[in-house]
Formats: sequence, C-alpha cells, structure tokens
Amino acid sequence: MKKLTLALTILSILCSCEKLFFEENYDSSDPYESFDYLWQQVDERYSFFEVKDINWEEVGERHRAMIYPEIDDDSLFRVMGSMLTELKDDHSNLSSSFNVSFFGLRYQKNDNYESTIVVKNYIGTDFYISGPFRHDFIDHNLVPSVGREQIAYIRFGSFTGTTSDVNMNFILDRYRDTDGLIFDLRENGGGAVSDVFRILSKFIEEETTVYYSRIRNGSDHDDFSELEPAVASPSSFNYVDKPVIFLCDRGTYSAGSFTSLSTKAIDNITLMGDTTGGGLGLPNGGQLPNGWNYRFSVTQALTKEQAEKIKSNDQALIDEVNAENYENGVPPDIYVTLDWTNLNTDEILERAIQEILNDPRN
Repeated sequence: MKKLTLALTILSILCSCEKLFFEENYDSSDPYESFDYLWQQVDERYSFFEVKDINWEEVGERHRAMIYPEIDDDSLFRVMGSMLTELKDDHSNLSSSFNVSFFGLRYQKNDNYESTIVVKNYIGTDFYISGPFRHDFIDHNLVPSVGREQIAYIRFGSFTGTTSDVNMNFILDRYRDTDGLIFDLRENGGGAVSDVFRILSKFIEEETTVYYSRIRNGSDHDDFSELEPAVASPSSFNYVDKPVIFLCDRGTYSAGSFTSLSTKAIDNITLMGDTTGGGLGLPNGGQLPNGWNYRFSVTQALTKEQAEKIKSNDQALIDEVNAENYENGVPPDIYVTLDWTNLNTDEILERAIQEILNDPRN
C-alpha cells in the first residue's frame, strides 16, 4: 500500500490518535507562565479556528482573568482545561497526575449501539473473534427475513493497530458468497489510523484518493501546508462485488471518522446511522513549564470536493469549506437512530439488512 503522501507522513510522525510528542522538560510554578505558554502554542498550531469561528484571543483573556499568583494546582488546571474545552475538540486535552480535561462531544447526543441487542437478536452468542473483529452471519433463526449465510456482520470496536491481512482475509473469505456485508463502527472512539487503510484496501479495486490532508504551518490561523492526497491501495484479496454498509454514530470518533470520511470516496460503501463525532484533526502536543502535558489538533482532512475549493484560492469557496468541514462530524448517507424504548431491535442494523436485501445486485 502506498504511504508516500503528506497525510501518511503525518501519520508516521504522530503515530496514532493517542500518542504525543513531548518537548523539553520545564520546572516552573508560575501559573501565568504555563497558561501563556499553552495559549500561545494553541494559537500558533491549532487547525480549526476558522472552521469553528473561535475568537481565541477573547477566550484567552477571559480565562487568564481567572488566574491569580497563589492559585492552587487544581484550580489552575480547571481554568486551563476549560480554555481547551472551548475548542470543542476531543483531540484537545490537558493532562496532569490528578486530572485530564476533555470536551466530551459523544455525550452531546444519545448512544446508538448496544452489543447485547446485536448478540441476542441478530448474530447469537457463538460469534467468531478474529483479532480486533467480532463477526458472524446474521442468524436466520433470529431474523427470519434473512436466509442462511446471506448477510455478514462485522463488529470493529476500536482501532487497535492489530488489523492485518491474516484476520481480514479470513473474514472476507468466510463471507465471500454473502449478499452483503455490514461493518459496524458505532461507538468506536478511534486509535491507530494505520488500520483505516488496511480496512479500506479490502473494499476497492484500484488506487483511490480517500481524502486530502494539510497541516497548520504558520502564525496566522489560516496558514496551512499544501493539500496532499491520502491514497488507499487495493488488496489482492477483497470484497467489491456486493453491497457494503458501514454503521456509524456520534461515538464514532477520530480514526472512526477518518474511515467514515473515506467511505464517501468509495462508491460501493454506504455510510449509515448518525453523524460521527468528528475528530478529523490529528493531535500533537508537548509539556508545559509546570510539567503538565497537552495536545490539540494540528491537521485537517478534507474531501476531494472540499480540496478543489481550497485550491481555487477563491475566498467565497474557502468560506464554504470552513462552513461544511466535517471536523464536527461526518454525516451518514442514510440517517437512522436507535429507538431505546425497544431493546429487542437495532433499527440501524435492521435498515442495513433491508438495504442489502433490496439491492438490485441480489
């Protein structure tokens, strides 16, 4: 698989959605020094000020006014953590030995996945576990409308970095003759972005630019590197002839959102469920003068259409991209949510089943 684009170079530098680079250690008890350092680092490197229309100077002034020379560590942490949460970005965190700040975007809407409903009512308890995947046929005894071994269900709950050709090829070979495949990313909070390309390679027949990437690289909030394509290359062992449906929801974040965004460039994949939680900026960070650690998003990911608007240098089109940027969530192609008053039915999974059964290729 090709990994020669800027986007994948960035991935190799940042490694995953959880890892940070740490700068030189400092030792300072001056609360203003640590606060000002964090504010300036975000001001110079955060990638979504224009997208989210954030007045960072006002945010900084308001929070700095809450600090005083004798402030204790807990109170200082709460002030600085509050400043970061105004980015509304769960890739932007402050961490110490006693607390971690986070925005909690996934808690802004209801969950849309419950494993017990899926197991009891759709696949049964004798499912396979292959690396990070749980999978089986939709059980025709539990879902009478589905014939024996007609539809496959694959649950991928976390981007662990352990996705491989071995487990993926086993899964695809087992479901080679099905009428369709359901790939469940709901409540997947992300992890190793390298898994994204290993998974996508199984659902394409030719090299495909799945999104474009750029990194913040200047003092102005709209200073970025040139846009570069993120390219997925096909595997020799794939599943491309029958419908594939990826399920997502608000808990689908970071690498889950990168995968969801990438499906927009693959005709044979339908994205279904609720809008994802976003997290399309890869995080980087360091250490404050007082020893606390921080991170925040430093890149942007864009669709091909959005990239073309950026390249035009037309300010009106650039404003459109900022307004429609998927950092706040990738919208599904088909919107469906769970009805929590009925704990025997997964409405999103039901809709995916019907889409496959009604597909003209079957």
